[in-house]
Amino acid sequence: MKKLVLASVLALGSFTMISAAAPTIYDGIMDVVLQDDFTEISTDNLPQAVKDALEADYTGATIDKAYVNENKIYKLEITLNGTSSVLFANESGEWITE
Repeated sequence: MKKLVLASVLALGSFTMISAAAPTIYDGIMDVVLQDDFTEISTDNLPQAVKDALEADYTGATIDKAYVNENKIYKLEITLNGTSSVLFANESGEWITE
């Protein structure tokens, strides 16, 4: 009888160990999501330098939408040869890769 009780206790104890959540181990790499609050603006409100840079580097591109954030970074949604793209530029018309 003692062996039956001991076997039952060991069996029940092993179930609780199996059901315990295993610790999650990370390799030190974290996903970081940066969110810049861009506000939509009219394409007429774009600085001339940005318009000139677009015409010089992406001839024939059309601006679908334009956005700006508090750091005066401009986000342009453009269409060029039927392909949509997103470009970033500062107010001097220099392209930024993000």
